[in-house]
Amino acid sequence: MEKQKKTPFYSKLKEYSSEDIVPFDVPGHKRGILETDLKLDVGPDIYKLDSNAPRGLDNLNHPKGVIKESEKLAALAFQADEAFFLTGGTTSGILAMMMLAVKAKQKIIMPRNVHKSIINGLILSGGIPVFIKPDMDNDLGIANGVSFEKYKNAIDDNEDAVAILVINPTYFGVVNDLDKIISYAHEKEMLVLADEAHGGNLYFSSELPKGAIHSGADISAVSMHKSLGSLTQSSILLTKGNKVDLRKLRSTLNIVQSTSPSQLLIASIDVARKTMFFEGHKLDGVVHIVDETINKINEIPGLKAVGKDYFIKKGAFDYDPTRLIIDFSRLGMTGFEAYRVLADDYKIQMELAESKIVLAVMSIGTTKEHLEKLLSALKDLSNKRYNSSIKTESKVIFVYPESYTRPREAYHAPYKIIKIEDSLNEIAAGSIMAYPPGIPLVIPGEIITREIIDALIEYKNNDQTILSDTEEGYIKVIDKDEWIKWEGFNDEI
Repeated sequence: MEKQKKTPFYSKLKEYSSEDIVPFDVPGHKRGILETDLKLDVGPDIYKLDSNAPRGLDNLNHPKGVIKESEKLAALAFQADEAFFLTGGTTSGILAMMMLAVKAKQKIIMPRNVHKSIINGLILSGGIPVFIKPDMDNDLGIANGVSFEKYKNAIDDNEDAVAILVINPTYFGVVNDLDKIISYAHEKEMLVLADEAHGGNLYFSSELPKGAIHSGADISAVSMHKSLGSLTQSSILLTKGNKVDLRKLRSTLNIVQSTSPSQLLIASIDVARKTMFFEGHKLDGVVHIVDETINKINEIPGLKAVGKDYFIKKGAFDYDPTRLIIDFSRLGMTGFEAYRVLADDYKIQMELAESKIVLAVMSIGTTKEHLEKLLSALKDLSNKRYNSSIKTESKVIFVYPESYTRPREAYHAPYKIIKIEDSLNEIAAGSIMAYPPGIPLVIPGEIITREIIDALIEYKNNDQTILSDTEEGYIKVIDKDEWIKWEGFNDEI
């Protein structure tokens, strides 16, 4: 307990920033001497803290001093064996663990509603995904968790797979039966990877489900900035047990991480860990006020809010109750429209929108006043919009394309750029996704269907951000006329 009061890296960085140093190293702002608009707005101290691994401050790529000490404290706080700081977001941790676990043409089992970083990990590793269809909630129009039975069937059907990947929780808060899933995967000698981009809070409150590491996962990429209060782009990679080759993991991290990591991001991980260790219990109170808010929203005509009870009744194993989902369809609004109106007219920024709903994400930084302002805005919207005879029927946007080849093969194949409308039955050469949440509609190597085309048009019509390798309205596909592996390719993979 006493150890957790320390912030070894941040304390050393603060000490260094206060010294009278002659800066002949990088960065080029020279400890804030260079005048910039940002310096005028935030002051010089942020620049003094922005150093580049000078003597005494340790090196993230080969830590031996204060970074190593801080990582050890983080491992203890999360009850893991090892912790590795990440300044390239959870994405860098996911890329590293995918490259570590899966070699070219080896199988890995995972849900279809994975983040784009996992698809990029498949491209880098050369692995072959075995996708499991998640449970669909047609009432809300979202993908949820994956049952133990679905994982078991996929494992039994693919005993040559080397690993499985679990999402804990999903973007919308659903938690799988990780104890059973992980135990069964280990029986089959498969490594267990966890994407916990939205699961950092699970490690710090008895009111929440367990973190994946506590359920026996071998390695987990955990966001520190999404729910634990560090600066954006800072995350952590956790390991447990003896199945992970730590030396190889370090070398893999050094491939995907910068050799000039932000000292500010590292410091923010150090202090966020301390804060959550001592104040994470405040999440219990957040859960309480979210429950109260759900009840109050459900008294507003035309609105429906859902939380843990809703998902448990739908068959979910567990749920993260720090999330709040609001259905606007009975106000005659799509989720996309509600997202825009709340931001533009009420200055309330929600996390994301889908066809019928918007999602709010809470942390210990969430206040009762925040939720009261949301309630006030929702009451005003109801007064302006509610008509008992109107309900928006929204289309569920989720597709399951057929795979023609593995992602890395498709990524490196010759390609051409064509209009989305002309892409039916072509093979995708890149990923396309709505962001947030960043779950791909199609990945490299999958066949483009009418459903994918319609979904892209639906997102575009609702002004949703679409991430792809091409300009709006176009798509990158394999140029089969130039692809020597087109004929009989299935026999080769």
